[in-house]
Amino acid sequence: MTGVYHWLRTRVFPPVPQAIRDDVALLRANRIETLTPMLFLTLAATTPTAIYGGVATVHPFIRIGFPVILAVVSLLGFVILWRNRGRRMSVRRARRMIVESTWLSGTMGLMCSVWTVINWFAAPPEAHSYYAMIMAMGSLATAYCLSSIRFTTFVNLGIGLVPIMLLMLTSGNPPEIAAGTSLFVATVFLLRMILQQHSQLIDLLQLQQQMRDLAHTDPLTGLWNRRELDARLDQEIAAAESDTRFAIALLDLDGFKPVNDQYGHAVGDALLCEVAARLRHACGGAAIVARQGGDEFAILVPAGSPLLDTSLSGHILCELAMPYRIDGATIHVGASIGVATWPEHGTTAKKLFEIADRAVYAAKAAERDPMSSVESAAQAG
Repeated sequence: MTGVYHWLRTRVFPPVPQAIRDDVALLRANRIETLTPMLFLTLAATTPTAIYGGVATVHPFIRIGFPVILAVVSLLGFVILWRNRGRRMSVRRARRMIVESTWLSGTMGLMCSVWTVINWFAAPPEAHSYYAMIMAMGSLATAYCLSSIRFTTFVNLGIGLVPIMLLMLTSGNPPEIAAGTSLFVATVFLLRMILQQHSQLIDLLQLQQQMRDLAHTDPLTGLWNRRELDARLDQEIAAAESDTRFAIALLDLDGFKPVNDQYGHAVGDALLCEVAARLRHACGGAAIVARQGGDEFAILVPAGSPLLDTSLSGHILCELAMPYRIDGATIHVGASIGVATWPEHGTTAKKLFEIADRAVYAAKAAERDPMSSVESAAQAG
């Protein structure tokens, strides 16, 4: 039993990586929104023929009522999706649509399957192929439209095709056995294609995620790059109100060039990674750390961050003060920090960077006196 569960978890329903779960949900919902309206119309259009082909001895609620209910639900689904066309798809709405599609398609498939099986038993043997065909076509069309949702596809094919296949394979009629076998092979092939499609989809979305990360992160340290920092700062300014307060800090390492000259660029790169790790630790989730380039870093402290109530410069410098141990060497580097606060020092990104940059130069000018350097950086904040 454990082996079967493991096979289902790893081969049939492998978990979606956390980093792309939102992307997968959005893609699934958009596919449903694109393909399902025509499916709804098709199902509604086949209602008259289903009623016409029902066996007269079957109870009217099943023979007529089930197709009518399906037609009404299909028309309502089409109208709702048509009215929502062009509406922005949020992750929350996408997840809700996926759950609703699973329940709705499963319920409709069950009603169709019950209608088919009951009519099969009530109909003469020569009419069996009609019910098998209408059920197979409806289930396969639904599976195609919902193929981006593996679980929903398996449920619909199981509910819709397994009963009619069993009836055909156990009928004792050679043509029906042959048709049931062909339907089984086609279903297995379709499921295989759906699993392959899902794997390719996951690979594609992971590649897109990696490309986005490369476009917005520094490849050496893994910190946000300047482009992402500028975008986050613009968002912070756009959302700011009159009583909002946030800060931008620029940091420049002191004595980094001699490290490269003495130990080589590999050690210099390792040092930058260590500095990045300390900055992450110092800021935690309360600020955004970015690498501007070279030995220059930046920190965006958003509105509401507890770091706004501390001496940001002193807090960062204390974190960086301890020497670094890299490849057996003990390395000492300092840092100069300049801080600009919105709206006190400026209400535009350009002005905030100018003020913070001036504060960095003021701190460097006082670097011969460590206490003066700290005070200069703290005053700039």
